[in-house]
Amino acid sequence: MAKTAVAAAGAIGILAAATVPGATLTANLVVQASVVDNCVVSATSLAFPAYTSGGGAVNGTSTITLRCTNGAQYGVGLSVGSTAGTSYAQRLLANGANTLQYNLYTSSSDAAVWGDGSAGTQIVSGISTGFSTPISLTVYGRIPDSAANQAATPGAYSDTILVVMTY
Repeated sequence: MAKTAVAAAGAIGILAAATVPGATLTANLVVQASVVDNCVVSATSLAFPAYTSGGGAVNGTSTITLRCTNGAQYGVGLSVGSTAGTSYAQRLLANGANTLQYNLYTSSSDAAVWGDGSAGTQIVSGISTGFSTPISLTVYGRIPDSAANQAATPGAYSDTILVVMTY
């Protein structure tokens, strides 16, 4: 048994000597990543209250929500709409061949038409503070109590606006 213990101790010594390094080398491991600008956009529907001819203008709002990487510069424009004959000066809701005038604004004062930056329209722009901090933009809509709207026939009217975000 003593011979076995001595032999085992000698084997451990040989293994230990074989695993002890004689020199030390180093190398750098470079770790890299990049963050790219990224944004997502969504919008709620703008459902005006019922318009009554001669009852005054009708107002409504919608919310556009953005999420962007920190520091991303964004601009949000709105298309003219999908109804034939519409313009930034006067957007139109449609019910078949019938139309109802309305427009979309960047503030509740209706001072600036929200568009694509052309024809005197405005876009809304800013800088994001991070993807986890959503940015909410309010779209202000107004149906004027104009002579054309007072002549509108009863029914459901609609239009589709494209939200165009650049970053």
